[in-house]
Amino acid sequence: QVQLVESGGGLVQPGGSLRLSCAASGIKFSIYNMGWYRQAPGKQRELVATISSGSSSDYADSVKGRFTISRDNVKNTVYLQMNSLKPEDTAVYYCNAKFPLILAANYWGQGTQVTVSS
Repeated sequence: QVQLVESGGGLVQPGGSLRLSCAASGIKFSIYNMGWYRQAPGKQRELVATISSGSSSDYADSVKGRFTISRDNVKNTVYLQMNSLKPEDTAVYYCNAKFPLILAANYWGQGTQVTVSS
């Protein structure tokens, strides 16, 4: 059974930092591309950052220079370090695991709330 469990969300003031974690189980983590997505109220889910099995990363323009995605293949965990947070970063953040060669190998976590407010 595949599980992706996010943690690290919470309430932070503008300009602050948070680090999200996503612990994966039930998959061969090292071969999966991992990603973070977010969904704000009334908006569609959007891509925040991805990191490939080879540790190549990509970011949405809105977070470039502020967020950093990383992975630990020993701990089966992907991280999202978020700095200089803005109120518009407020959303539920979801972890995603995807194995590109198998369409059905696409898994989601339950999400963690990030609220940026003074």
